[in-house]
Amino acid sequence: MTRDLREGRMTAAASPATSPAVSSGTSSAPTPTPIPSRTQFVLDAIRDRILTGRLAPGQALVETELAALFGVSKTPVREALKTLAGTGLVVMSQYKGVTVRTVDADMAHQVYDVRLLLEPEALRRAVGRGAPLDAAREALARADEATDTAERSLANRDFHRALYLPCGNPLLGRMLDEVRDQAALVSTVAWAADPSWAGEAAEHREILRLALDGDADGAASALHAHIASFVRRAFPDGRPDTRPEGGPR
Repeated sequence: MTRDLREGRMTAAASPATSPAVSSGTSSAPTPTPIPSRTQFVLDAIRDRILTGRLAPGQALVETELAALFGVSKTPVREALKTLAGTGLVVMSQYKGVTVRTVDADMAHQVYDVRLLLEPEALRRAVGRGAPLDAAREALARADEATDTAERSLANRDFHRALYLPCGNPLLGRMLDEVRDQAALVSTVAWAADPSWAGEAAEHREILRLALDGDADGAASALHAHIASFVRRAFPDGRPDTRPEGGPR
C-alpha cells in the first residue's frame, strides 16, 4: 500500500470536492439510489484518491488494507469497490484482484466519443430552456483558484456536470454521469503528462460566456470543439469522428 493511501483516515469524506451534488436548476434531476453511509464514505474517499492521482492507474486495491485505513469492516469496502467498478474507475479480476483502471488511447476515445455525442446536446437544451448556470460559474471560479492539479481536476469535473445536468432530460443526465468519473480519470492521466489546463480554462470561460448570453448553438459548438481537441491532443491514436455537429459526413 503506498504512502498516499495510508494518509489520514477520515479527511476525504469532509472534502466538498468529492460531493456529487450539483445544483441543476430543475426538480427532475437524477436521484441516485441511497447508499449506506459507511459505504458512501469509503466510496467517496477512494474515488477522490483515484481522481486526484494519489491512487495510480494499475495500483492494487486490497480490501483488508482499505478497511484498516478507513476504520471499517471489509463489507463497505467491498460494496464501494463494486460501485466503482460499475462506474469504470476500478477493474475487478479473478486473478489480479481489484486495481485502479489504466488509461490508454482506446479507453480515452471511447469515453470522449460518448461525451461528444451527448454533452453538447445536453448543454444546448439547458441553455435553450433558460436553466440557471450558477453552479458552472462557481466551479469555474474554483478551478481558477485551485492551487494543485487535484483541486483543478475536481472543479473541472463539476463544471462540466453543471453544464449538462439542467438539460431537462434526467435520462440524458444519468447517461453522462455514467462516464463522468472515467472522463475525469482520463484528464488526470493526460494532465500528468502534459499540463494543458491553462488553455482549457480559457475554453471553459468562452463556453460559459456563450451559454450565459443565451447562445445555445454557439455554446454547444464550443463545447464540442473543446472536448474533441482535448482528447485528440492528449491521445492522438485511434481518433473517433470529432467533426463539428452539423458538418459534412
